Amino acid sequence: MAMIEELERSGNWLFRGRSYFPLALYALMALVIGMKWDPLFQKFDPAPALVCIAISMLGLVIRALTIGYTPRGTSGRNTKAGQVAEVLNIKGMYSLVRHPLYLGNFFMWLGIMIYVGNLWFTVVCCLLYWLYYERIMFAEEAFLRGKFGQAYLDWSMNVPSFWPRNLNWLTPDVEFSLRNVLKREYNGFFAVFLSLAMVSAGKTYVHITHDWESVLHPFWQSTVIGSFAVFLILRSLKRYSRVLHVEGR
Repeated sequence: MAMIEELERSGNWLFRGRSYFPLALYALMALVIGMKWDPLFQKFDPAPALVCIAISMLGLVIRALTIGYTPRGTSGRNTKAGQVAEVLNIKGMYSLVRHPLYLGNFFMWLGIMIYVGNLWFTVVCCLLYWLYYERIMFAEEAFLRGKFGQAYLDWSMNVPSFWPRNLNWLTPDVEFSLRNVLKREYNGFFAVFLSLAMVSAGKTYVHITHDWESVLHPFWQSTVIGSFAVFLILRSLKRYSRVLHVEGR
């Protein structure tokens, strides 16, 4: 099998298993904290906590700007049946980078990785993230190139794959849909606060107290309860009503 076919095949395989990638990162986090390789943020301090929340929320904002302006059937949507795309999306966040959702995911994870408190752990996880998603991006781009041909090549020549080179924003053809964002992003919102709280609880248990009843700081108790309430409300609205339904999204 030619290398280009192998890369595409492995990228599709990695995409199907992407839900297991966070489990590997959680296992690495537990190892670093359990072995006391986390010299930073051993005690709760609101400043680093808020900074890490802000970094992760930046990722959510990037995802929200992508999803809020994306109509149905646009470039490279992945389903159980494979890649699906009716039109090539080149506006909005896609006028800045070719893979804005993965860029958003990166910042969401970066805030959590930094909060673990080990610089080398953050560097290694960033490299793992890039190696993992580079294959997925390759497979998606191979599909889009085959589907849209020269139109895709013209777009990709001027738009970087991951890191924006400029802010030449092209206004999308559809209006921003907050309801579409709320319908699709409540899982990630809750996961960020739950993950950060788990990291904090683990660090407190290892470095300060072995009493599980007092490992979670009141700050994290409040954020987890608040984000879980948002999760329940939006999930219920999505499943049992059409409040978040947007025609054509």
